[in-house]
Amino acid sequence: MKFAPDDYLAVLPLHHEFGVYPPVRQPSRRRAVPKRRRVSLALQGGGSFGAFTWGVLDRLLEDRTITFDAVSGASAGAVNATLLASGLVQGGPEAAKETLQRFWQRASEAAPRAHAGLAVEVAVRHLSPYQFNPFNLHPLKVLLAEEINFEALREHSKLKLLIATTRVRDGSLRVFREKAVTLDVILASTCLPVLHHAVSIDGEAYWDGGYSANPPLLPLVSASRATEALVVQIMPSVGAEMPTSASEIRKRIEQITFASSLARDMDALAAMKQLAGPHDQGSRLARKLQKLRLHHLAAEAEYPALGEASALNLNWDFLLALRDAGRRAADRWLGQGSG
Repeated sequence: MKFAPDDYLAVLPLHHEFGVYPPVRQPSRRRAVPKRRRVSLALQGGGSFGAFTWGVLDRLLEDRTITFDAVSGASAGAVNATLLASGLVQGGPEAAKETLQRFWQRASEAAPRAHAGLAVEVAVRHLSPYQFNPFNLHPLKVLLAEEINFEALREHSKLKLLIATTRVRDGSLRVFREKAVTLDVILASTCLPVLHHAVSIDGEAYWDGGYSANPPLLPLVSASRATEALVVQIMPSVGAEMPTSASEIRKRIEQITFASSLARDMDALAAMKQLAGPHDQGSRLARKLQKLRLHHLAAEAEYPALGEASALNLNWDFLLALRDAGRRAADRWLGQGSG
């Protein structure tokens, strides 16, 4: 019996009988392009505890899949937000990392030593800053002016900025956007009235933005196009122990004052998101809320001793410990992906 050549294909398993295998398609060697994530940041204020936020930003700037859309901040959060924006304008992520590092190191070097810090603490108990600081000397003013290029930031920043201040007259929040950010705006956002004179802008007096929004969360969601928002909380929400001394009571009152607005805003945002529902197309904000994924990093979770620490402590070792804690928290968050 004779077979045509093609008949062998029907009766013989070629790869078993003759060791002939069909060609195998090689998998593509092209690497999958990492998915880029557009993220907005809400940076809480809290004095030297802002070094934790420095660490968070430092780590995020190393991840090329992250794109910042908008950043809101109050007090130290406003400082970090503006340093970030200025650095990005002047030289991208590496310049932003260097700007943050340099600012915090210089802030530590300029800080009053222990005896001077004690003198200030005694003074604020009995005198107003208009008495013990009549010339309104402000070391931060010089430092910010040297580290931040406000003109370049206003003209070229692609990052949306929302800087919180509190209007003294009625206690209301005023948010300054990137085109209006000046040195005075940052000084207003960081103005603790027991330490500094109120900052006048357009004839209005302003105090620390942390009193009205720490940080501005709802304005951030409204202004941002990102579907992810990362809240960086640096003020302890839980005190170490029941405060009994005058200094401990003052410190705990300050912690509660500056932490309560964030908890309130996060609860409000969660309620609004729930009310919006999956099919609510009635407003632009409702559509944003449907897609929004809200993330939260808390310094006290990474640095449990924070409740006992002072937000006026600018010791370099303390700042480095907080920075490293912030880097760890950000690294863990990045490892979790966008879910």
